[in-house]
Amino acid sequence: MLDPFFTWVSGLWGALIKSIVQFWRLLTSPFRATYNLFRRSGWIIRGLLLLLLIPLALAYVHFFWHTAWVRDFDVNYPAKFHLADHMHPAGEQVAVEGGDATTKTCGRSNIVEVTADLMDFNVNSNKWISSHPLYKAGLFWIVEWDQTWFFDNKAAFQRGVHQAASRTAIELADALGRTRGTSQIDEDLKVAKGNIQFDQFTWYFNLFDRQPIGPTTPTPTYFREALKALTSYNKRLTACNATFDARADNLLQFLDRIAKDIGSTSAVIKDRAEQNNSGWFDTRADDIFMYSKGQLYAYYGILQAARADFSEVVETRALGDIWDRMDEHLRRAIELDPFIISNGTEDGWLMPTHLTTLGFYILRARSNLVEIRSVLDR
Repeated sequence: MLDPFFTWVSGLWGALIKSIVQFWRLLTSPFRATYNLFRRSGWIIRGLLLLLLIPLALAYVHFFWHTAWVRDFDVNYPAKFHLADHMHPAGEQVAVEGGDATTKTCGRSNIVEVTADLMDFNVNSNKWISSHPLYKAGLFWIVEWDQTWFFDNKAAFQRGVHQAASRTAIELADALGRTRGTSQIDEDLKVAKGNIQFDQFTWYFNLFDRQPIGPTTPTPTYFREALKALTSYNKRLTACNATFDARADNLLQFLDRIAKDIGSTSAVIKDRAEQNNSGWFDTRADDIFMYSKGQLYAYYGILQAARADFSEVVETRALGDIWDRMDEHLRRAIELDPFIISNGTEDGWLMPTHLTTLGFYILRARSNLVEIRSVLDR
């Protein structure tokens, strides 16, 4: 009775072992060819090979070290901003007693502070991977890292964080940092918006892609300029020399943009989950998973900051309970940390479906955003 089953398992196992061996041979073929050339050559050729290979080997060690994990990843990172202690909406004037004189200051924008911190996290606490020449080179210029299981998860996570920060910077420049959208755009927010949208894949020299050949300014420099501009804006806002329009309709529009952004991500997850069910062997599932996780990681902090910046609106419209549920769904999503990311079928018994699980929490958070939006729209 069980003979056909054991035959099937044996055949599957044999095919798997054969595939792994063939992949290993393909992966190591450049190394074996170089070793054979080194062994057959004279000392002059060997010396030239060493001069070429040692710097390349050190560069790859440096690359692997920086792609190994995300530095300073912390699910609880919004807590460091003490958002619950900020009782005044962003931009609101506050009288401060100081001796015999009373000075006026304005509430800073927590959205801006969290967004700037995320930019610092992406390009200072971590090395920006997507523009790294060895990342763009892929596996010996044969296969892009995004098409493999290796060295691409951090880049995908960073791009997800950047997507959320970029969306937020655009909304700050176009709506939140202006009075009813009719005033002049804030110069710092304009600079931040422009720099944060710069191409993500530019290095100093770009010989094999569509970016300028070089020498040119690399991507992280533009992102650091955006970080500086956001910090400058918040300083001017605290000094009451800038505008933050903390109206209910601005919050409604901001949440609507975020809902559409993560809705687009959930559509990508849905398409991949339906069209590919190769489980642990789906080489694109990890990139989609990590991009989505990075995006939600950023919005987890940005939305908590928005709750503080629009504290009067949230309290007046009694949005606290819905917001708490949304925060919980986002947190559950970014706490997902499978050792191997699998894209199996929903009813599969062997290979899990991490994409669908993440997509479930995204849809729950999005439904909370839509619910908040409907309350604000009444």
